[in-house]
Amino acid sequence: MELKRVVVTGLGALTPIGNTKEEYWEGLISGKSGAAPITYYDTEKFKTKFACELKNFNATDFIDRKLASRMDKFTQYAMVAADEAIADAKLDLDTINKLRVGVIWGAGIGGLETFQEEVLNFAKGDGTPRFNPFFIPKMIADIAPGNISIKYGFMGPNYTTVSACASSANAMFDALNSIRLGHCDVVVTGGSEAAVTIAGMGGFNAMHALSTRNESPETASRPFDATRDGFVLGEGAGALILEEYEYAKARGAKIYAEFVGGGLSSDAYHMTAPHPEGRGVVAVMRNCLENAGLKPEDVDHINTHGTSTPLGDVAELKAISEIFGSHAKHININSTKSMTGHLLGAAGAIEAISAILAMEHGIIPPTINHTTVDENIDPELNLTLNKAQKRNIKVAMSNTFGFGGHNACVLFKKLD
Repeated sequence: MELKRVVVTGLGALTPIGNTKEEYWEGLISGKSGAAPITYYDTEKFKTKFACELKNFNATDFIDRKLASRMDKFTQYAMVAADEAIADAKLDLDTINKLRVGVIWGAGIGGLETFQEEVLNFAKGDGTPRFNPFFIPKMIADIAPGNISIKYGFMGPNYTTVSACASSANAMFDALNSIRLGHCDVVVTGGSEAAVTIAGMGGFNAMHALSTRNESPETASRPFDATRDGFVLGEGAGALILEEYEYAKARGAKIYAEFVGGGLSSDAYHMTAPHPEGRGVVAVMRNCLENAGLKPEDVDHINTHGTSTPLGDVAELKAISEIFGSHAKHININSTKSMTGHLLGAAGAIEAISAILAMEHGIIPPTINHTTVDENIDPELNLTLNKAQKRNIKVAMSNTFGFGGHNACVLFKKLD
């Protein structure tokens, strides 16, 4: 069968450097850091005392207070980002066939704060299991798309993909295929995460995964820099509206880009460490290019996974050099995690949005906080260091990888 074409018609972003897609974009091109001391709890005894929290965000400005109280933060974030994307796409909710609108979402962890609070409350008590009746519905990872579909009455496919930090990129690829195969006309996709909690920070600290640059949090996320010492945890959500091309064209929708392909792979190597030569990353980018019907030399821009970990950054760049060969030095490579931190299950979505907006505006956001060259990284690669660069982008790629060796890659193309 002939696959249908898929386009992006709406975007929504709730990030540590901006609470709308416009604010997010301004934060990106200005090189704004979202990292700051944690405000949610007392960090005195924690090794890492900072993160990329949302700023000036109050869920009840967007969601009814009673309803918001029945949602974990990760669901609140999902609702706000999805609302923005749906409004941006200008969908006619009165006439759309809601049986053919899906919601496919990504979350790596789900309601971590809810789980944490309920267990701590139980531990303080007399052993009687007095749990909130909304404990389970608030915590489960699939509840975010469930709530989006309930609000809007969307009755197509509805589920969450969980592949750690690759979750929302995984969701986007599933959404792409759902439309390609004719199962949906429209899909709301993306991801959300809210893991800046005692359990989240404590757990990642125990793994030695987080930066401990407490004296200078705003410079702690430094992908590709020789002095990088781990990632900075972030939170938030990104949402995209995908539509079948002819459907979008018929209703006169604004089209940001064509979603031309995606790929998945596994490192099959280690629970948390990447393969040192980027074997799984090579596979996922090759799969993505083949799925999109594009050649390596077609790609102008790559938003890397680039978490600012000693092993991961080098492995990914080695894989890029292997796949793209001599063309690699002509690609604008960046890591927007240098500004937003690592949003875990939401990372793929907000980074895909960055790549799409870079294509629209002809500007590559920078990789900030780079001061020291890493001798293990090819000096000929253009890592878009410290300052945004103008570039006519026809094809943009976004990489996202997760614990467990899960790799996902998505490709967007400027509409012909």
